[in-house]
Formats: sequence, C-alpha cells, structure tokens
Amino acid sequence: MTDSLSPEKRSWNMARIHSNNTSIEVKVRKYLFSQGFRYRKNVASLPGKPDIVLPKYRVVVFIHGCFWHRHNGCKRATTPKSRQEYWLPKFKHNVENDKKHYKELQKMGWYPIVIWECEINNFFEGTMRKLVRKINKHSVSL
Repeated sequence: MTDSLSPEKRSWNMARIHSNNTSIEVKVRKYLFSQGFRYRKNVASLPGKPDIVLPKYRVVVFIHGCFWHRHNGCKRATTPKSRQEYWLPKFKHNVENDKKHYKELQKMGWYPIVIWECEINNFFEGTMRKLVRKINKHSVSL
C-alpha cells in the first residue's frame, strides 16, 4: 500500500511531531506539581534525556508513545505496511536504546519509570496514583 500523501506533505506532517512538551507530558507534569513534586524537564546530561527528572528522589520518568517505543500488546503500536525495511529497524533501534538508557541510569543510581501514552489517555487518575506510589516507595529506600 502506498502512502496517500505526497512526500512533501508527509514531511510537513512529520515535522510537526514533537518529542518534548507533548500534551501528555504537560498533563503528567501538572499533576506531579499539584502533588508537591518538583522536577526538571528533559535533562540532556542523563542517558535518554528523560522527560521528567525528580532529583530529590533520584527518579526519572519517561513518557513513551506507544507507536514509537513499541508498547507490547497495545493497539497503538501498529507497524506501517509500507517501507517495512525502514520501520522495523527503526523500531528495533528505539527499543534497544530505551533498554540501554534504563540500564545506564540504574548504574548511575537513578530509578527509571516508564509511563505509556495509552495509560495516560485511558486511565489518567489511576496511572498518576501508581506513579506517585512508585516515586514515594523509591524515596523510602534512599
């Protein structure tokens, strides 16, 4: 199946997909702030440039898009039918990089937490309560 958009239009669309300050990231940050957590955003000096860094707790939060980071079992983690020779290695590389970054962060004494896009969109309150419990649980072990 060929792309229904011209290469120029596809490029225009893709250029508008941002990796920082997405609506779901803003939603999570606002919730954490309302709960009294203070954080830094997109710290480039840490592996993987985590979306949210809670230095006081040595916790980092990655907010992953299900499509780009291949959320297992999620209906949003579809694979395009065209240009699979491009997409499959790209997805594999993303997943491998994620695992590498989590291991590096753990070696540095950080606790990585992953939140998936679908969890935020479908179960926001429950997901946020779970996140806060994980952060607080980790702070006890420091």
